[in-house]
Amino acid sequence: QVQLVESGGGLVQAGGSLRLSCATSGRTFSSYAMAWFRQAPGKEREFVARIKWSDSNTYYKDSVRGRFTISGDNAKNTVSLQMNSLKPEDTAVYYCAAQARQSGGFYTRAYKYEYWGQGTQVTVSS
Repeated sequence: QVQLVESGGGLVQAGGSLRLSCATSGRTFSSYAMAWFRQAPGKEREFVARIKWSDSNTYYKDSVRGRFTISGDNAKNTVSLQMNSLKPEDTAVYYCAAQARQSGGFYTRAYKYEYWGQGTQVTVSS
């Protein structure tokens, strides 16, 4: 079974930084793209960032662009999210996800991704 495991969450002050990591648990696998989503209490899970391995293209939610950076190692199916200048609005459970193969559009939607981690809590205090 393919499983992803996130780490690196924690409590930080506004303006601080965190680096989240996501790695494969158990057997290795390949993916077409990987992404980060987040979910705040009482809100729907929302797209944060994505990296497509074939060309290393990245895409970000507008509110995190310039502050967050997604990167990874396709050979190891690992991905990280460097988060700088954190704001209280960034508080959420962060999930990594993997898209197994190329498919149609709407890559910002959660249903696009077949494999998910359990999430790691990020709390930004003011």
